Amino acid sequence: MTVFPITLPDDDFASLSLTGETVVGAVESPWTKEEQIFEHQGQLWLLEAAYPPKVGRAAAEPILAALGSLRGKAGTFLLGDTNARTPRGSVAGTPLVDGAAQAGNALATKGWTPSATGVLLAGDYIQLGSGATQRLYKLLADADADGAGLATLEIWPRLRESPADSAALTTSDCKGVFRLAGNARPWSVTPGSIYQIALQAREAI
Repeated sequence: MTVFPITLPDDDFASLSLTGETVVGAVESPWTKEEQIFEHQGQLWLLEAAYPPKVGRAAAEPILAALGSLRGKAGTFLLGDTNARTPRGSVAGTPLVDGAAQAGNALATKGWTPSATGVLLAGDYIQLGSGATQRLYKLLADADADGAGLATLEIWPRLRESPADSAALTTSDCKGVFRLAGNARPWSVTPGSIYQIALQAREAI
């Protein structure tokens, strides 16, 4: 029996698109055209990826089998930004969550090298948790450590769960949990046994 989330056997994509979607409502006055903006809690990752053409069944079938094991939207898999496996920041120190019961788009952390600048930079990713509770977050601003090795990270999306105090931060090859956007699983084969495989997914929350 397949245990979710799975790891895809190949993530060497020809193209990958990550979209961050935020739920924001707006009401516009028909008379003054003034707007009222309502920012809701909904924030999630959307993903589209396409493999380079796979030549021959031996190259294609492991991927097709893995996607088939998801049973449409029922199963989940791990994936991240394959172009940003390594952070741009120095990641000086051993970063940990600083305090329990955190929420929102800021994460207090500790364990950095005291007074280190640029421990993470805008656009870097962090990962919290593992397995079914593994979450992918993106830095929205550069982060520096203070003299006590503390740093507050501005992240997107908002924290899914409150991480435990002293929980470890993963800063390389970060992944989140995704599920397919639909139940259909199309692929095509052209003469010469050339397989075209693509997928669309959304964060599993």
